Order: sequence, then C-alpha cells, then structure tokens
Amino acid sequence: MKLSLEQLDALTAGYKTPEEMETLYSQMLQHMINRSLEAEMQAHLGHERHGRSGGNVRNGKSRKAVQSAVGELAVETPRDREGTFEPQLVKKRQVRLAGMEEKILALYATGMTTRDIESALVDLYGVTISHALIAQVTDAVLDEARAWQTRPLEAIYPIVWLDGIVVKVQQHMQVINKSAHVVLGVNLRGEKEVLGLGLAENEGAKCWLAVLTELRQRGVQDIYIASMDGLKGLPEEVNAVFPKTLTQLCIVHLVRASLRYVNAKDSKVVVAALKRIYQSATAEEALRELDTFEAEWGDKYRAVVRLWRGNWDNIIPFFQFLPEIRKVVYTTNAIRSLNMVMRKYTRNRRIFPSDESALKALFLAIREASKNWKSIHHWKPALQSFQLMFGEERGPLTAL
Repeated sequence: MKLSLEQLDALTAGYKTPEEMETLYSQMLQHMINRSLEAEMQAHLGHERHGRSGGNVRNGKSRKAVQSAVGELAVETPRDREGTFEPQLVKKRQVRLAGMEEKILALYATGMTTRDIESALVDLYGVTISHALIAQVTDAVLDEARAWQTRPLEAIYPIVWLDGIVVKVQQHMQVINKSAHVVLGVNLRGEKEVLGLGLAENEGAKCWLAVLTELRQRGVQDIYIASMDGLKGLPEEVNAVFPKTLTQLCIVHLVRASLRYVNAKDSKVVVAALKRIYQSATAEEALRELDTFEAEWGDKYRAVVRLWRGNWDNIIPFFQFLPEIRKVVYTTNAIRSLNMVMRKYTRNRRIFPSDESALKALFLAIREASKNWKSIHHWKPALQSFQLMFGEERGPLTAL
C-alpha cells in the first residue's frame, strides 16, 4: 500500500533528524511485529479475541527483547491455554530478527574478530549483542562449511582450475603458513562451482592428491581439462586420480611467472611476444614463435625461455582444443577473481587462531564471491566442442 503525501506528512510530523526517523521506524516495526503475532494467534485459534467461550483460548503474552538492525525491539508474543501456538514471524527463543545473522557474518568475513563485531554493531546499528552470541553465529557457519565440504558432486566437470593461497595459522604455540587448496570447476551447465577447499602445511603435489581423491569419493567420475600453475608433480597426481584428464598449464600463471625475470621497461614488448606464442593456431606454429622469441630475447631473458621450454609438454595440450574450448580454458578470470576475494577477506586477519577459524573465513569469502558469478561466456559452443572431442570416448555428454 502506497501512502499519500498527506498521510506521510501526518506520520512524520515532529520528526526532523535522521535519528528521530530511526526511532519512528523502530516503533513502527515493533508495532507491526506485535500486530502480526496477534494475527497469527487469531488464525491459530480460528476466532477473534473473546470470540469463543470454550476450547483453546488466549492466555496472556510473553515479552522479550529482540535485536534488529534498527535497535532493540520489545516483542509481545501471545500465548494460548493449550500451549500449541508456534509463532512464525518471531519464533520461540529467537532473539534476533532475520538478517542480523547475515550482518554478523558479513563483518566476520571482512576479518573482524568477534570483539570487533560486538563494537561495530553498537556503532552501526545501536544494537548490543554479546561476544558469546556472536561466537555462536560464526560457529554455526563452521557446521555449514563442513557440510558444504562433504556435499555430493556431479559426475562430470569439463573444466577445473587448481590453485592455492597461503594463510597464517597458529598451531602448537607457533605461527605457520598453510596453503588453502581450492578447486574451482565448471559443470555441464556452464556454472562455476568451488568443488573443494582444504588446508595443508604446504602446496605439495601429494597434498593435491588427497584433495583430488576426495573429489573422486564425493562422486566426480571424470574431468576433461585441469588447468593449474607450474607446481612440480601436480599433472602426474591429477592423472593418478583421473587418468584421462588433460592437464593444462595455466597460461596466465606462466606469463606472470615470466614477468618476474623481465625489466619493467621491456614488459609490454615481452608480453606481446609471449602472446604470439599462446595465441598460435597450432602447436607447431607456437614452437616457431617460441624459437623467434628465443632469438630475440634469449640472451637477455634466458630464464624466460627455459621456463617455457621446460613446461612445453603441459602447454601444448592447449593447441589441440577447438577455438570454442580455448576461449573457456584461457579465461582464468574466475579463479583469479575468486583468489582476490579470498585474499581480501583474509588480509585483515593476519593470523588465524586455528584451522577452523581459517576455514570459516575462507568459506564465507567463497560464498560472497559466488553471489556475483554468472555462467561461462561462449559455453554452448564449448559444450558442443566437448561433445565432439570427448563425448564418444567417455559416453554421452548432456547439459542438464
């Protein structure tokens, strides 16, 4: 219902400052909640107040303070004589309105401690929520994260990216670096999905073997292409679990690694020369471009040439893909933007007190990042190309 200007003027008469308007809104919200609870009781009993002399009837009210984004509300919940009334708008034992948990988790995800959140809620909303209550809300996320980590997965993921970020965790009275192993996949519908997240003391290939084995146990039967950085031994571990998977060195990682050896003034020209290599039509053409790069830059940037030649076997699978698949495989923006969000949300937490604390923060970061995800560009042509390349060998490929 839209109010007229006259009704709005009458409603807000005498309220001049934003603080006074917040007070008005708080009073209106409190009145609306209590009136709605009365309506719920009427629907439960089937008659209005004093409308029936026998049977189940009203039996007073219980009062409690409920925290909300506009401050503390005095909620009056009707009671019935038989004790069968179950309010839905504000449930029994509920002390926070829906939405307050999300505000707590959003603050926690930015790296705030529970003590910081307690102060922030007072400053932002005028709401006092105890440290213990905030801890309960964030601890509930850990149960959600564990359920998410063990959820069943789909049988086929045409593409996955493997990457990791480092976080500092306190362990046995020491602070150590731990690697968060992240597996980002694309399902048959072209939707991005984080399949796995695990913490380990390093990013060794053996740790990735455990992560990949877990994916297999959760239902993944086949991965067509696995894109990864240059971690030694990782392609072999991927093929130990998924023997038919093509392992592809991430081109963006490779270019980024190459630029570590390049002077700033040469970086644009070197990037353009490297681009001619990975944008070649065939592996043979790419090799010729690499030879040209070596002839031009080999004396000055021998380390870059060694990097590309040393990883050549894990670069050339890229060239057997049809153009539609190349566009998707090369698009590493998904894993790169995910890592940026995860680093953003863990940057303020310089040291996590435990693995569980790190897991909660990383899970919330993934959840925030995934809210803005869209389907992969050029997916339908890519799916058709996957069918041509892999469908006959591995069975029918259907986008559900």
